[in-house]
Amino acid sequence: MRYLILTLRVCLGVMFVYAAYVKLRDPWLMFAMEIDAYQLLPQWAVLFVGRTLPWGELVLGLALLSGIGLRYAAAGATLLMGVFFTIMTVTFLRGMQIDCGCFGPGEKISIKTLIRDGALFGICLALWILASRASRRIGDRPEPQLRPALS
Repeated sequence: MRYLILTLRVCLGVMFVYAAYVKLRDPWLMFAMEIDAYQLLPQWAVLFVGRTLPWGELVLGLALLSGIGLRYAAAGATLLMGVFFTIMTVTFLRGMQIDCGCFGPGEKISIKTLIRDGALFGICLALWILASRASRRIGDRPEPQLRPALS
């Protein structure tokens, strides 16, 4: 089980770091324009998300790679991928032909991107469940009993 968790967290960590890198290497307004194309947020929120989301993805990816706070990082990844997948699905069903913004410009939302992001959401969910179970097993161990001090 430990190796499965390690594999999942490294794969997802690399994916989040790469997604952040692709967005951070371009001017942040490019990503903000991709967010604005979804027509879901007011202008101030588009600008805020355009500036901060890539940095959040980078922090999340590094947390997954390091394994520090894995249960919380996996929960954050699951939440983020769930939001991404939901927004992309709704946008696809609305018939909008826009870039998904997942890994930089130039990738239109399609069945292929929905399958990919749905699979990534499933992997995040699996990691969260496995990491939560593993931390509970560790946390369920009885506390060592302290011997009374001899006076």
